[in-house]
Amino acid sequence: MFADLLARLSGANTTPLPATDARLALTALLVRAARSDNDYSTVEIARIDAITRARYDLSQEAAETLRADAETLETEAPDTVRFTRDIKNAVPFEDRVAVIESLWQVVLADGSRDKHENALLRLVANLLGVNDRDSALARQRVETR
Repeated sequence: MFADLLARLSGANTTPLPATDARLALTALLVRAARSDNDYSTVEIARIDAITRARYDLSQEAAETLRADAETLETEAPDTVRFTRDIKNAVPFEDRVAVIESLWQVVLADGSRDKHENALLRLVANLLGVNDRDSALARQRVETR
């Protein structure tokens, strides 16, 4: 089902992903963040659904379908470096801090931060071209909500 997208994520293609593939890749990155501490909780799942509903103006059912597809893709996807590269190409620079903020929403949804989650967020922020300060500010915005 995801063969073309996986081939693209695994290759050296630098053209932007189509919007539907970018949506799926970004949601899969949210899933990867939630799974990074080996505790994929229902609160994190609900947060992913809420983020995708709001970001893409989806119904609850459509958000759940997108997440289910993203869970499959995340399991089969290449390493985070190549995976994030295509997201970087698909998301304008101005919107990448919002991506980091969404990732922090998922990571903090269960009320705790794990060292694996911190490491993944540091890596992804760097790969998206978001500096540590902006990532920390994004985390603080999420924590104060």
